[in-house]
Amino acid sequence: MPDMGKNKKQKLTTKQRKFAELIASGTMNNLSDTYRAVYDTTSGPMSNASIRVEASRLAANPNVTLLVEQLTERKVRAELAVGLSDRDRVLTKLRTLLDDGEPSDAVKVAAARLLGQSCGLFTTDISITNTNKDADTIEAELIAKLESLGISDKAQDITPNVDISEDASVH
Repeated sequence: MPDMGKNKKQKLTTKQRKFAELIASGTMNNLSDTYRAVYDTTSGPMSNASIRVEASRLAANPNVTLLVEQLTERKVRAELAVGLSDRDRVLTKLRTLLDDGEPSDAVKVAAARLLGQSCGLFTTDISITNTNKDADTIEAELIAKLESLGISDKAQDITPNVDISEDASVH
């Protein structure tokens, strides 16, 4: 008796697997080109529209999609591992040059500079935010802050009763 109630994972055909591998590799321009690379579309020629439909259908197949995701994830992990490996090799070489470099100081200085840059020691990104505020804005912000801290009754006490205009005379 066939097992109809169970959602059994189906195996991919060789061509479906190749299609998924090509998609994951990123070497093809689009799904139609990928489909043409794997399937024979010339005998009993298929129209471009038919190829697009079949390529989309195949790409939407859950088993193909799953394999593409797995292969893509594997590719990303491999690229990260290579990147980390290269970074470690460069840092090791720079440390060696720094410690055991040629007699000239230029090699050691260059190695130290590159090592420092790789560690982010010499970043010069400075962000300056200029917030020119007038006295009324600053006073309003201070009063609002005092009120938010629950000392609003004292907020009025900070308002000076001093005339600071040019016409005011000092006694």
